[in-house]
Amino acid sequence: MLPNTGRLAGCTVFITGASRGIGKAIALKAARDGANIVIAAKTTHVNPKLPGTIFTAAEEIEAAGGKALPCAVDVRDEQQISNAVEKAVERFGGIDILVNNASAISLTNTLETPTKRVDLMMNVNTRGTFLTSKACIPYLKKSKIAHILNLSPPLNLNPLWFKQHCAYTIAKYGMSMCVLGMAEEFKGEIAVNALWPKTAIHTAAMDMLGGSGIESQCRKVDIIADAAYSIFKKPKSFTGNFIIDENILREEGIKNFDIYAIKPGHPLIPDFFLDEHPDTITKKMESHDALPELKEEKSQPPPKPRSGAVAETFRIVKDSLSDDVVQATQAIYQFELSGEDGGTWFLDLKSKGGNVGYGEPSDQADVVMSMSTDDFVKMFSGKLKPTMAFMSGKLKIKGNMTLAIRLEKLMNQMNAKL
Repeated sequence: MLPNTGRLAGCTVFITGASRGIGKAIALKAARDGANIVIAAKTTHVNPKLPGTIFTAAEEIEAAGGKALPCAVDVRDEQQISNAVEKAVERFGGIDILVNNASAISLTNTLETPTKRVDLMMNVNTRGTFLTSKACIPYLKKSKIAHILNLSPPLNLNPLWFKQHCAYTIAKYGMSMCVLGMAEEFKGEIAVNALWPKTAIHTAAMDMLGGSGIESQCRKVDIIADAAYSIFKKPKSFTGNFIIDENILREEGIKNFDIYAIKPGHPLIPDFFLDEHPDTITKKMESHDALPELKEEKSQPPPKPRSGAVAETFRIVKDSLSDDVVQATQAIYQFELSGEDGGTWFLDLKSKGGNVGYGEPSDQADVVMSMSTDDFVKMFSGKLKPTMAFMSGKLKIKGNMTLAIRLEKLMNQMNAKL
């Protein structure tokens, strides 16, 4: 872990979305230096699904050695932003660092993204970042430290990152374009940079998307907090950079990244938008996979070389089903498989005991997954991660994305049997 230096003692850090997750982790890291933290977030009352409020975060920040100012802020509301900035300046005398962390996500394709969800992502991610920056800039210009840090990705224009979740990509890239523009506009006065993780980070939001068990493929929020802290130590001349957490920490001398892993040694999910092509990552993961590849038997009839693989996969899936699995999943999946021995199959994890079969399910599917038969078998045998299949375009998903990601946990349980 990156040690604290005390450099941020007395500095005022304004963080959106700081009641939990990455925002709170950055706040706590700065608080250990004795910084003043403005917690600008929406949650004022306990939510059973999302732990943490601006007040519980404030208690943790004070306990860590910082001073906290909890402010109820929805970054879609310009007046709430202005009020929080005024309170921060009144309480602490100015603002030295702004972290635009608040974000909304929907990994849905164009036709599956409701207008209200498009508006939410654009208004929180792009517009919220712009308005919060605009409100803080007059005070940042007076600071000796003067940093804006957006939690947003490098501007990678590979169409791969647009095809599956166009609206989300536009909204996140809007945050990155604020970096591009403001870094140039305020050069010499304010350092404006972006920070993005190399791998998935374990947060409450990730649990909601991926379900329990997803954390073993993630790193802790600490890696982002340490990376942000190393950026804040840099001068105003360090600006206009799109920084990957692992890269900047390597420059700081960190060599052992297992300290950041939830489960050291376990394969990690690469994050979206990075330059390394997901197909390359998938191949790397497959090449290091200890599971034997499902090969067709030589005695199998040549017209249908895969005839046994898909049916056998579903047979093993069926044998793995239980009331507990059904209760934990509560979804019906339909698989549209292309290529030889393709067709429509279903996995019913709503009916008592669960069921699988060829053809369409008796009730409407919650999720429809389209892929080749080869990739289907690889996915269920653990040789192709669903996340990577989706990111690389091998897997197309229609319907409830949360339920789609939840299926990955079930696949992990079956890997040893396939």
